[in-house]
Amino acid sequence: MKIGLIAGSGELPKAFAKSAYRNNEDLTIIAIKSSADKELERYGKTHWFSFTEAQKIIDFLKKENIQNLVMLGKIEHSSILFHFHKLDHRAKTFLSKLKDKRAKSILQSIIHELESEGFKFIDPTPYLKELLIPEGFLINPIDDKEVLKDVEFGIKIAKEIADLDIGQTVVVKDGVVIAVEGVEGTDKCILRGGELGGENTVVCKTARSNQDMRYDVPVIGVKTLESMKKAKAKVLTVEANKTFLLEREKFINRAKEYGITVISVTV
Repeated sequence: MKIGLIAGSGELPKAFAKSAYRNNEDLTIIAIKSSADKELERYGKTHWFSFTEAQKIIDFLKKENIQNLVMLGKIEHSSILFHFHKLDHRAKTFLSKLKDKRAKSILQSIIHELESEGFKFIDPTPYLKELLIPEGFLINPIDDKEVLKDVEFGIKIAKEIADLDIGQTVVVKDGVVIAVEGVEGTDKCILRGGELGGENTVVCKTARSNQDMRYDVPVIGVKTLESMKKAKAKVLTVEANKTFLLEREKFINRAKEYGITVISVTV
């Protein structure tokens, strides 16, 4: 089976590409310029495109007879919104039809647009199963009842925010919502939470209630911990079985080093 990986930034596209490579899949990588990591070239035939070149990407996939697609990695939401004038005619046409420009709306529209051309988006989870955080995952146990109340409160708010497709992350402290992730992304939300709430904030990240595992699945990694350290945040709470953890061993060691509690919960 031929697979086309549309790759943005971050470790997730690399994790998928490595897994596909180990499984001897016929992988072609459509790497997005200024986002994707050059290391991807080690794991499959790699071709570089700007995110503005929708028609070129479609034409290339058809020419290569690639029907099964995976879309992973981040392309900054703000880049799409604020560089509309750079998009090709195809991208402008379908984006201008959107009822709103939330992340889910844009990603679903991209999928529907490509499906209308005969492509099929496959679930990447079988290639990434080892990255899913199980229920009961815990680093640096904590028994502070007030902090645990914030964990329960924050994850509930994060789920509501995710379902509204505003963002996946909230920062809370003492029963108050300090910061909500918007177009800026998780790391800047964490830093803003630190600026506004001071130290010992609780960061909560969830998936949508009806999360489509083909795109925009929550991801945490060492970079998340670095942002929390800068913000002097105390706890990271994530949704079990719906969140990918990158570089697990390095992440666990770094969390222990920084004294950051990491908890997975079922929402």
